[in-house]
Amino acid sequence: AICRLFFITRVFMKNIVVLISGEGSNLQAMIDACASGQISGKICAVISNNADAYGLVRAKKAGIPSFIFERKAYETYQAMDQAIASQIELIGADLIVLAGYMNILTPAFTQRFAGKILNIHPSLLPKYSGLDTYQRAMTDGETEHGMTIHFVNEIVDGGSIILQAKVPIFPEDEIEDVIARVQEQEHRYYPLVIAWFCADRLKEVDGKAYLDGKPLPPEDYGNEE
Repeated sequence: AICRLFFITRVFMKNIVVLISGEGSNLQAMIDACASGQISGKICAVISNNADAYGLVRAKKAGIPSFIFERKAYETYQAMDQAIASQIELIGADLIVLAGYMNILTPAFTQRFAGKILNIHPSLLPKYSGLDTYQRAMTDGETEHGMTIHFVNEIVDGGSIILQAKVPIFPEDEIEDVIARVQEQEHRYYPLVIAWFCADRLKEVDGKAYLDGKPLPPEDYGNEE
C-alpha cells in the first residue's frame, strides 16, 4: 500500500493590539477590515488611556476585550508604559497599532517593541509633527494636507514612513472640511498597511520600512499595488 502524506500549511493570523484615546474611527475601520478578510489578523485587545473613549464602546460591540490604563493610577509615565507593555506581552501581540493614542510612548516602550508599532499622523510628515496639525497648516496658507502612516521609534513622529496620502485645502474650507478629507484617507489606507504587515509583506529593517523586500521611499503617496 502506498501511504500518501498531505501537508497542510497553516496560516498564522497576527494578533493585533490597538491603542486609543478617543472616538476610535480608525479602530472601527480596522474592525471592519478584519471582518471582511482584508486584514489577515485578529484584534485581540483594545487599550485606552481614557476610560470615556468612545472607541471602548466600539470594541465592546465587536466583542474585543479592552483594558484601561490611566495616568493617575501610576507614579510616572514610565511605570504606566511598563504596565501596558506587560499586558501586551501577556496577550501575545504581534503588532501594536496606535489609533489616536494621545500619549507619547517612552523610549523603553518603543525599543521593547521595535518594528512592531505603527502610528498614523494627520499631516504630511516631516511637516507639522505634534498637535494641531490642521489649524497650523491652514494658518500657514497650505494648499494641501494629508496623513502619514509610519513605524514608531523613540523620536515623536520620526519613525520610518510607510505611506502618505494628500488632500487639497481650498480657500473656502473650514477646518472640519479638511479633517473629513484626511480621515477618509486614514480609514482607507490604515487597514491596507496593517494588512501588509499581517501578510509579512511590510517590515522595518535598520530603521527603514520595506515592502516586499524593497525599501520604501521617504514619501510614499497612496498606492494600493
